[in-house]
Amino acid sequence: MAATVNVNGRIFDQEHAVVSVFDHGFLYGEGVYETMRTFNGRPFLFDRHMQRLRNSSGMLSLAVPISDADLSDRCRETMRAAGLGDGPANEAYIRVLLTRGIGELSYDPAACPVPTVIVIVKPQIDPPAEVYECGVTIAIVPIVRNHPGSVNPLIKSNNLLNNALAAQEAARRGAFEGVMRNYRGELAECTTANLFVVKNNVALTPPIDAGLLPGITRAFLFEVGSEAGIPVREAVLRDDDLLNADEVFFTSTTRGVVPATRVDDRVIGNGMPGPVTKALRQAYMKRATAQS
Repeated sequence: MAATVNVNGRIFDQEHAVVSVFDHGFLYGEGVYETMRTFNGRPFLFDRHMQRLRNSSGMLSLAVPISDADLSDRCRETMRAAGLGDGPANEAYIRVLLTRGIGELSYDPAACPVPTVIVIVKPQIDPPAEVYECGVTIAIVPIVRNHPGSVNPLIKSNNLLNNALAAQEAARRGAFEGVMRNYRGELAECTTANLFVVKNNVALTPPIDAGLLPGITRAFLFEVGSEAGIPVREAVLRDDDLLNADEVFFTSTTRGVVPATRVDDRVIGNGMPGPVTKALRQAYMKRATAQS
């Protein structure tokens, strides 16, 4: 699907949207991003995404040059230019990127006086219905999640090589998603999502210090679970916890709550999405679509 792109306040079609080869986001991967989707034409949990964007950029000493209100306006202007976001049948995918900006061939942040702000908008394409009805296969991949002492996973960085290598390995094995371990051998997260296992009707997800990105949907699910009467907790998880779970699912902004019914060659539960997963997805969708 064609995208519409806002580069520093100017809107282009995807064929004409460019940044300089001297942008440090391109040269050194210095940048952060957020991915959002709309429900009923509104970016869902926008304020939470902006707070995480600022948290990530702060860890890079990268200033966000515009206010949340101005960034919201840019998102809406770009959506309008794309002809998206005017109702539930015309939802939008939104990606906001912030880079260090154009500068000399130097690691010195002072070489880049003006950050680059990009908004990419395209149609939101939900996974097919059978993904939610039947579940998907995930694979435990050997790619280790970034050590927090190197590239801190708390930073939602534009530098996604770690995730890309893991996702490519999962795809080679025919899996919908890949599960990554941390340097201690604990389960951390999926390549583009947060992982949950269900045991004895409790949904468990690795703690933040397992080396994962604090997902917006992950955090939202704690609230959803509380309202639905389903315990959602953090717990250190290892391979056996995943392979012997009653149910497995993962969460992401663009896909919501996705059931996983097979891990590599291991069938989870009875091979179909379980009752806890279904209940949490239903509660999530109810809250998400209630915004107007």
